[in-house]
Amino acid sequence: MAFSFGRVAALSLLALGLLAQAAPADNPISPGFPIGSQKVRGVNLGGWLVLEPWITPSLFDNTGNPDIIDEWTFGQLQDRGTATAKLTNHWNTWVTESDFAQIAAAGLNHVRIPIGFWAFDVSGGEPYIQGQLAYLQKAITWARNHGIKVIVDLHGAPGSQNGFDNSGHKVSFPQWQSSQSNIDRTNAIIKKLASMFADQSDVVTMIAPLNEPAGFDGSDILNAVRQYWYDSYGNIRFPYGSSRQSNTIVLLHDAFQPLSYWNGFQTAPNWQGVAMDTHIYQMFSQAEVSRTNQQHISSACSHASDLSSFDLWTIVGEWTPAATDCAKYLNGRGLHRDHGQVVVLQRQLQDLLEAVLGSSDNNLRKGRRLDSVDMED
Repeated sequence: MAFSFGRVAALSLLALGLLAQAAPADNPISPGFPIGSQKVRGVNLGGWLVLEPWITPSLFDNTGNPDIIDEWTFGQLQDRGTATAKLTNHWNTWVTESDFAQIAAAGLNHVRIPIGFWAFDVSGGEPYIQGQLAYLQKAITWARNHGIKVIVDLHGAPGSQNGFDNSGHKVSFPQWQSSQSNIDRTNAIIKKLASMFADQSDVVTMIAPLNEPAGFDGSDILNAVRQYWYDSYGNIRFPYGSSRQSNTIVLLHDAFQPLSYWNGFQTAPNWQGVAMDTHIYQMFSQAEVSRTNQQHISSACSHASDLSSFDLWTIVGEWTPAATDCAKYLNGRGLHRDHGQVVVLQRQLQDLLEAVLGSSDNNLRKGRRLDSVDMED
């Protein structure tokens, strides 16, 4: 099991887990982590280098402007100097080296660090504020100091790949796939990331070229994602401008499709060092919220077979034992579920954790949320 550290949601309730199977045959790379024989156990450093209102509601509330709902509007709808000062203070304090020490002490081996495209490229009047990259580089140093591995995750792309606020720009429909310029800019950023960390695969074990592209929005985005995954493979595995390969694992996302949709995609021996990320939640529909504790546990266990038998290394890069979506701004700033049953639902979550762990968890009472439990039945 894994714990968040220091503050409620400071490291996000999103947790990492892995159901590993034997490594693909004829794999020539030497990853910095023995993926396939050892489980990834870690935590997301959410809300740090990419703002998410539900993780840091006070950053948004303190603006006094209800129209500030994402990182785009954070830079657009308030004084630039004020916004920059707030972000700089946030970057300096939200995650520090002491968090990495606590993560290592808890026995975890990875952190996943979301970062947005705007850390590398702002153009065309985009209102984003830059400065995140220096903190990503600090995080790599801190990870090295404490024996932690890092997944660098491109969490937001130009035009938004899913329309969610966690892509940096909340929009009614994703536009990333509608412009080749958006895709070209994203490819250029992945090339930069791959080059930056090509010789640091002992710490940066994986690069995730795009978080949660909205495959549920139809074939246009799925076709764009499929081609982008091909481009990303070349950009990450061949960062030296030659036939020399890096040892960085390419961590794709399932684009909200069942794993079976990707059967046979980028598998060995023609493709080497590819893994698939899938995200599993049980609280974004009334049917899921209405489950009993045992039904939640059974649902989690039901994924074991698909995850362990899939033909790529498979990582559950986001999941949580949370049984409701009642957290403030979880569905977006200004959007709320009926909170009349929050106290009851919080008690149900505590009961669920006790059922899984076998005892009450004191960290919950101290305001520090349990982030993950083993995904095995």
